[in-house]
Amino acid sequence: MGATSYSDAVYTSRLTSAADAGTDLFTHDAAIRSGSTKMCVHEKLDPSKANAAGKIIRESFDSDIHPDSRAVAVLFDVTGSMATVPRQFVLKLDKLMASLVKKGFLEHPHILFGAVGDATVDKVPLQIGQFEGGNEMDEALSLIVLEGGGGGHNTESYELGMYFAARHTNVDCYEKRGQKAYLFIMGDEMPYPNVKASEVKAIIGDKLQSDIPLEEILAELREKFEVFWVMPGGTNHWDDEKVEGPLRKMFGQSFLKLSNPEDVCELITSTIGVAEGYDLHDVSKALKDVGADADAVGRASKSLVAYATSRALAKGATVTGALVESGEDSVAKL
Repeated sequence: MGATSYSDAVYTSRLTSAADAGTDLFTHDAAIRSGSTKMCVHEKLDPSKANAAGKIIRESFDSDIHPDSRAVAVLFDVTGSMATVPRQFVLKLDKLMASLVKKGFLEHPHILFGAVGDATVDKVPLQIGQFEGGNEMDEALSLIVLEGGGGGHNTESYELGMYFAARHTNVDCYEKRGQKAYLFIMGDEMPYPNVKASEVKAIIGDKLQSDIPLEEILAELREKFEVFWVMPGGTNHWDDEKVEGPLRKMFGQSFLKLSNPEDVCELITSTIGVAEGYDLHDVSKALKDVGADADAVGRASKSLVAYATSRALAKGATVTGALVESGEDSVAKL
């Protein structure tokens, strides 16, 4: 997947058309809530659905348009108060793509969107799109079910998303070039302590001999992904040390608290920019250059200070002078 290019104009037109028609951009969720469709994962986001080759896999492969692809996965928590975050995210997706590509952080990103719920109680606990380089990623977002469920026990099934990313993705950036992909998990609760074999069988179809401890699947995941945990503000456990403490221990400087959930796009872009070796100040300026709100950029930068400092100390230097000017509408370089 990922053999097409992204266009700001196509995305903006889609948002405008939905607003003019008074419809919801999340079309599958809207159909479920209207009663015209039953509550279910959309077939295009079904983690158990095999591809034409009979494999349950999400692929980010190089192509003529994207010869140097880099995979980026974003998993939303769609339980409880977290279910509003994707709605805020879609309003800024064009800024994410513009800053990643036009400003040179990642020249050929392939982005996958997915969602996690709670497999113990939810009807749609895992939704996984494809890695896309073009506006197909808009459609993947629109097909996410914003179930708003969850079990109310300080845990959700994030570990299922980790498992899928670890064992059901094939990304050229890592396989060909040894460059890790990026994974951002949005969540305000903790993963369950084990990937349960019974849930994996029911939701994905894999037959595991036994449960997998969380720390084992996370270690496996980190072999090919840089993994970040984002806790947005205004959610149920924003100031809950019983949740934040274990997550900080698990993710270290890659645990990012974001005071305003509307700033998720700015945070993802800034994190990738810093991870790619750019100075945080230069990254912030680049975001503003492509039209990002200055206050949102400031809040995202504040969330990244500790991570940026740790990166600078680890590498001893940052990239300078390589950011490009804003370009044409299509954010991909053809």
